[in-house]
Amino acid sequence: MLDEKELEENQEKFIEIFNKYITREGAGNLLDWLINSDFFTAPASSKFHSAFEGGLCEHSLKVFDRYVRLLTMEYGDDFTSKISMESVAIIALLHDVCKVDFYKVDYRNVKVDGQWIQVPYYSIEDRLPYGHGEKSVYIVGSFIKLTREEAMAINWHGGGFDDRVRGGSYGLADAYYKFPNAMIFHTADMMATYLDETK
Repeated sequence: MLDEKELEENQEKFIEIFNKYITREGAGNLLDWLINSDFFTAPASSKFHSAFEGGLCEHSLKVFDRYVRLLTMEYGDDFTSKISMESVAIIALLHDVCKVDFYKVDYRNVKVDGQWIQVPYYSIEDRLPYGHGEKSVYIVGSFIKLTREEAMAINWHGGGFDDRVRGGSYGLADAYYKFPNAMIFHTADMMATYLDETK
């Protein structure tokens, strides 16, 4: 769904935001890891939102934009008195790094005009089955030190879709009460997914 120019522009925009705001120790190594992974070409999902080449990077950029807008709406133009732009960029740009090297292109048979043909689709090949949000925290935390608020927002960004919540955990509610920016971030993620993106 994205052409080469759009893929390139999204990567450049991501790197520009990353370098502008994320300056803590280890950030350069994290960015190098992202550049050498499939982050900029991976889909955001296998069949739901932004399930196309480059969807993961595009989703992360849309979530960044939504998060800034929601924080401005909640706290005003001076929202950085509540949360730093570095934290905003870390949370938004890196919340889904759990999807790096997660999807692979597979093929299935589909009947078209009476003929069976093979069509590509994304399947999941989880090389590090560590969960979703918690896996992103683990990966990002191996490069840079996260604040507790950053870790909570990334860890619980899936909200009610998180397997732990569906299993009966009350940790999500506790996290959102203690770290309201995590709840605002979850809302930004959902708005980007359902309002700004396509299947």
